[in-house]
Amino acid sequence: MQFTAGNYEAFMRPRPAEHAQDTRAWIVGSGLAGLAAAVFLIRDAGVPGENVTVVEKGQLPGGALDGLDVPEKGFVIRGGRELENHMECLWDMMRSVPSLEIAGASVLDEFAWLNLDDPNYSLRRATVKQGQDAGHEGKFDLPQRAQKDLLHIFLATREEMEGKQIQEVMSKEFLASPFWMYWRTMFAFEEWHSALEFKLYLHRFVHHIGGLPDFSALKFTKYNQYESFVLPLISYLTEHGVTFQYDTDVRDIDFAHRNGEIRATAIHWVREGSTETQELGEHDLVFTTIGSLVDNSNDGDHATAATLDRGPASAWDLWKRIAAKDPSFGRPEVFCSSIDETKWESATVTTLDERIPEYIRKIAQRDPFSGRVVTGGIVTAEDSSWLLSWTVNRQPHFKKQPKDQVVVWVYSLFVDTPGDFVKKTMAECTGEEITQEWLYHMGVPVEEIPELAATGAKTVPVMMPYVTSFFMPRHAGDRPRVVPEGARNFAFIGQFAETGRDCIFTTEYSVRTGMEAVYQLMGVERGVPETWGSTYDVRVLLDALTRLRDGEKVRVPGPEPIRRRLRKRLEQGEVGELLEEYGVL
Repeated sequence: MQFTAGNYEAFMRPRPAEHAQDTRAWIVGSGLAGLAAAVFLIRDAGVPGENVTVVEKGQLPGGALDGLDVPEKGFVIRGGRELENHMECLWDMMRSVPSLEIAGASVLDEFAWLNLDDPNYSLRRATVKQGQDAGHEGKFDLPQRAQKDLLHIFLATREEMEGKQIQEVMSKEFLASPFWMYWRTMFAFEEWHSALEFKLYLHRFVHHIGGLPDFSALKFTKYNQYESFVLPLISYLTEHGVTFQYDTDVRDIDFAHRNGEIRATAIHWVREGSTETQELGEHDLVFTTIGSLVDNSNDGDHATAATLDRGPASAWDLWKRIAAKDPSFGRPEVFCSSIDETKWESATVTTLDERIPEYIRKIAQRDPFSGRVVTGGIVTAEDSSWLLSWTVNRQPHFKKQPKDQVVVWVYSLFVDTPGDFVKKTMAECTGEEITQEWLYHMGVPVEEIPELAATGAKTVPVMMPYVTSFFMPRHAGDRPRVVPEGARNFAFIGQFAETGRDCIFTTEYSVRTGMEAVYQLMGVERGVPETWGSTYDVRVLLDALTRLRDGEKVRVPGPEPIRRRLRKRLEQGEVGELLEEYGVL
C-alpha cells in the first residue's frame, strides 16, 4: 500500500484484486469504518458484494453516526459531525455512493452543492451573562507565552509528547485564552487529555486556524449524520448484495502464529442468544472494529436522568481478549480504564412551539426555520459552570421532523460540576433540568424558565462513558497498526487503529482505516489518498501565524537602520512577497 496525491491515481480505476471472486470478508461492527471497508472491498478490490458480511451487535447500523426518533422520548443524536473539504478518503468514498435526495447525483455532489449554496459560518460563537455576546470579535488574544507554547508543541517530536497531558506542556496563559475555549469546545479536549493528540490536531487542521472563531472552516450535511451518510451507504451496500447480520455480539477471534505470519482462524459470536463459531477459510478476511466511543451509552428522557454505565462493555472486552494474544494488538486499558476522564454528556432538545426558537433567533441572528445555516456550529456559554455548548443545524434535522419544531444539540465538558441555574451536575439532571440550564444561558428570564422547560421542549440526555477515550495520553504501540506486522488475513479498523499522521474523532479517520485495511490485505493497485499536507505548506503556516497573532505584524529585531535594510532586502524577493501577502511583516 502507498499514499498518493494528485489526479493520476485519484481518477484511476483499479483492476480486481487477485482472488477477489474467492474472497469472503467478515466485517465486525457496522460503524463508519466497517461500512467504508465494505464499500472499498466492492468498488476497488472487486470482491462480490454477496461475499461480504457485516456483523453488528445492535439492531441498527451506523455506530456513532446515529439519528433516532425514539417513541415517547423524542429525537436523539448523541453527537454531530464537523466536516471539511480535505477529508480525502471520506469524499473519495462518497463520490461513488448515490444520493438518496437527488437523482443522478452522489452523496459528495449533494453535500458540495448544499454547502456552495449555503456556506457555513457563525454569527455568534460564544456568549456570557445569559446570552450576551462574549465580545471576542474573532480574536484569539494569545499572549506571547501562549504563542510560544503553540510553537513548541507544533515543533516537538511525537516522542516528546507521548504520555503527556495538555496541561503539562501548555501554560496557564494559554489555557485561559479564547483560543483554548474555541479549540476545546469544538473538538472536546480536556486539559488532562493527550498532548500528542493536541499536536496532531494542530498539524492536521492548521489550514483552518483562521476559521476557528466563526466556523467558516466547517461544512455540514443537510440532515443528521444517520440519514445523510449512513442510509445512502446502507442502500449502496444492500444493492450490491452485502449481508447485514444484526443482533450478533462478537466475543472473540482466534489467531494462529506460524513462521512470522499471523492468521485469524475463527470468529466466535453470540447470535440471537446462541453461541456460534465461524471458521475462516483460505481466502477469508476479517476487519474488526476495536474499541467504541459510544459503548454503554445510556439515554434518559425529559423526566429521567441518563445513568453512567460502568459495567462490562462488549466492544472493549472484545479488544481486551484479542490484545491478550499478541503485543502488537494494542493496549486497550490505556483508553477504557478512566471513565471519569473520558465521559461527557449530550442532550437532544426538541422545541414544541414558537417560544424557544425566538431566543435561538436572537443569539444565532438567523431564522431557525429558514432551512439554511442557523448557528453555523456550536455556541459556547463561556461562563457556564458546565462549559455548556449548543448548536442548531439546518432544519429540519430529521426528515420526519414537524415543520414547527427545532432540534437542538447540547453538550457539556464538565458534567460533574453544579450548574448555574440548576444547582445540580449535568450528570444528575433530567432532560427538563438540562433544558432549564440551557435556557438560563440563552437569556430566558429566570422566572419563565421552569414553565418553558416543562412545556416548551422535550429533551433526551445521553451519558457516554467512553466518548473521549481516544484522547487519553498514550505511547507508541498502545493502538495497533491497521494491519499489524505479519498479519495476512485480518485488520483493525476504527478510531483505535493506528494510521499515519491523520487525527482521530473524525469521520475521515474511520474511513481511512477501512480503506487502508482493504488496500493492504487485497493488494489494491491504487494509492490511498495521503492526509492533506497543509502542515508542509509555507503559505498555510504563514497565514496561521498571522491569524494566531490577531493580525499583529512580526517586529524585525535590531536597530532601526538594520531593520530597514533587512526589510528592503526581503521586499526584493519571493520570500518578501509571501511575507507581505500573508501579513507577517
